[in-house]
Amino acid sequence: MEKWAGDEGTSAFHMPEWMIQFADQKQEFNKRPTKIGRRSLSRSISQSSTDSYSSAASYTDSSDDETSPRDKQQKNSKGSSDFCVKNIKQAEFGRREIEIAEQEMPALMALRKRAQGEKPLAGAKIVGCTHITAQTAVLMETLGALGAQCRWAACNIYSTLNEVAAALAESGFPVFAWKGESEDDFWWCIDRCVNVEGWQPNMILDDGGDLTHWIYKKYPNMFKKIKGIVEESVTGVHRLYQLSKAGKLCVPAMNVNDSVTKQKFDNLYCCRESILDGLKRTTDMMFGGKQVVVCGYGEVGKGCCAALKAMGSIVYVTEIDPICALQACMDGFRLVKLNEVIRQVDIVITCTGNKNVVTREHLDRMKNSCIVCNMGHSNTEIDVASLRTPELTWERVRSQVDHVIWPDGKRIVLLAEGRLLNLSCSTVPTFVLSITATTQALALIELYNAPEGRYKQDVYLLPKKMDEYVASLHLPTFDAHLTELTDEQAKYLGLNKNGPFKPNYYRY
Repeated sequence: MEKWAGDEGTSAFHMPEWMIQFADQKQEFNKRPTKIGRRSLSRSISQSSTDSYSSAASYTDSSDDETSPRDKQQKNSKGSSDFCVKNIKQAEFGRREIEIAEQEMPALMALRKRAQGEKPLAGAKIVGCTHITAQTAVLMETLGALGAQCRWAACNIYSTLNEVAAALAESGFPVFAWKGESEDDFWWCIDRCVNVEGWQPNMILDDGGDLTHWIYKKYPNMFKKIKGIVEESVTGVHRLYQLSKAGKLCVPAMNVNDSVTKQKFDNLYCCRESILDGLKRTTDMMFGGKQVVVCGYGEVGKGCCAALKAMGSIVYVTEIDPICALQACMDGFRLVKLNEVIRQVDIVITCTGNKNVVTREHLDRMKNSCIVCNMGHSNTEIDVASLRTPELTWERVRSQVDHVIWPDGKRIVLLAEGRLLNLSCSTVPTFVLSITATTQALALIELYNAPEGRYKQDVYLLPKKMDEYVASLHLPTFDAHLTELTDEQAKYLGLNKNGPFKPNYYRY
């Protein structure tokens, strides 16, 4: 046999002076520091298996230590034990991940450099509940550089990068999170952040509303000293509006989720890239020719559909909103009801922010080996609880991948037990998260420094000027040059030359 030859072929927001001064300056954070060499990359193939620790270990739960972090006695190099992470010894590897993330988060690093002298968050005590990733670590360390004290828990039981949590704990941040928490662990970690002798939060940064819910439920008196809440998810914002409507929201809240910089960049562009990453890492599936139904055509759904269509998939869309439905049709997607295609599709993806979008009836009718996953924040979109019955068998394939087997032998592939696919099973683009993290930081600064009476006990959108400022900080990365209005043009349009350039009702 021959050898294989191969192939040859109008807001109340007041912009601080340091923001105004910095808006026109070039950033210095696009260059990778020369001290970061090949050996600082945790994924470097030049390292031996004995001296390197790949971040993939966090995704695959390859650690042999099955002891719960709650049962361990750990201290960092400074002797502090005010944290609970998987393994504090992973801190060095987590620090390398954070250093890499810093290079793709220019605006947040620039904000840290410019504002740390003024310390706009001096005296702020921020309790946070978000995904604990390298990008979140850059945000937390930026908040610390701006004067804040922080305590942090994870908003998702599968999305924590253990080595990053260890690096934060080693740096002195009280972090309570590890990948693979139980439901009991999840609430225990949140409580450890909040219930601390001699320390009480005055700001909340939440992703999903669980932290806010816990404080309302267990420690309502804490809201007497809390100045505001910053929330970034559909689920959490929905909860805030419910509290506001019922007259139970007792502090101002900033809705970051509906800011332009979150909706149009994090939700759309982030999901457009990370949906493929999450599916590939878990299933090794070929997308070309596969039939996919995407439930929901908001910004997340739009990103998922665009990516799958580009890979050659046949994409169907379900939607309740006629406007989003018409957009899907105009973008070339077939609008259907889930019942109409559930027997034939190869992949089902939910991204609605709702509950029981995929029910047990749908799951029963799916074809053999259908992949089921969720790209929304909450784990309520797929009725996973209905699958935990005696007649069905669960079979773990790999981390975050389960076969659910019916009595007749049919099986579906369930990813991340119905939780957020991209952050549970893969990673997300750092640059996009820089936009969201900078928005969160500025929202915290605004709420914390706002004079009495500027914000009432209600939910607010970010001032348009702040959205534009966040976008402008990221333009130098692309060597982009904004056109400036002349005085005559500005007068003709009735605009300030420095913005805001669009009314609040404008839809980008």
